[in-house]
Amino acid sequence: MTTTWLITGATGMLGQDVQARLRRDGERAVGLARGSLDITHADAVRDAFDAHRPRIVVNCAAWTAVDDAEAREPEALRVNGDGPRHLAEACARTGAGLIQVSTDYVFAGDTAGPYAEDAPTAPRTAYGRTKLAGERAVLAALPQAGYVVRTAWLYGAGGGNFIDTMIGLESVRDTVDVVDDQRGQPTWTVDLADRLVGLGRAALAGTAPAGVYHGTSGGETTWCGLAREIFRLLGADPARVRPTTSAAFARPAPRPAYSVLGHDRWRQAGMRPIRGWREALQTAFPALIDEKKGLSR
Repeated sequence: MTTTWLITGATGMLGQDVQARLRRDGERAVGLARGSLDITHADAVRDAFDAHRPRIVVNCAAWTAVDDAEAREPEALRVNGDGPRHLAEACARTGAGLIQVSTDYVFAGDTAGPYAEDAPTAPRTAYGRTKLAGERAVLAALPQAGYVVRTAWLYGAGGGNFIDTMIGLESVRDTVDVVDDQRGQPTWTVDLADRLVGLGRAALAGTAPAGVYHGTSGGETTWCGLAREIFRLLGADPARVRPTTSAAFARPAPRPAYSVLGHDRWRQAGMRPIRGWREALQTAFPALIDEKKGLSR
């Protein structure tokens, strides 16, 4: 049976929203979680392609434990580097297109303005290096049908994330200390899923140039600024969120100080970039609150 869409990492936060969008639109799609498809095994990938014969693949499967990757880089590389390579090779064999979801961590995070899609990469973490390996594998195997969409600061109703954490902390702490020296673009997985589906359709229609795109919300803020906006939406005093520095929350993998990405490439695909982060957060908030209530029951 021929399937238009194959979604890997289907039970993750983003994978769930991609599938929801495709179901809403009546698309022929199959979502496979790791238990059904381990992309680190080339034979398993080949069998999945033979069974479903997709025309476009959206790879949401990834090793996302940023700190753990520092001590387990070979394992992370199998998922983030070898996995996309297996998918890209299968796509090349069958004539399918591939959308590879990547990350801002491929950059050094030390610039003063938004990173363009063709800006030099310089990852400073094991996670960033493994994701960059996946990007390169896809673009090398699929120069005309490989799409890399870098994203950052994701949140959604389908999994744990910073916003979920802040909603929980607001109800149990008088004050919360949050990093104020890292800048980025909070991005709702529903908005990103919309752009991934649109890009896939444009790829199938032959109107989207292959290559790198940046899938993050417009505007920018710090983690502290985001937390204060969350408190405001909860009806709480934003001043209860106190700014601090990254040094106060030292981690094995250094976080990029500046993760703002530029969005010029979308125009070449005839699509608009994702809307501003504040508008998206306000729209998403009721579903995020409902999810939190459901988890607490």
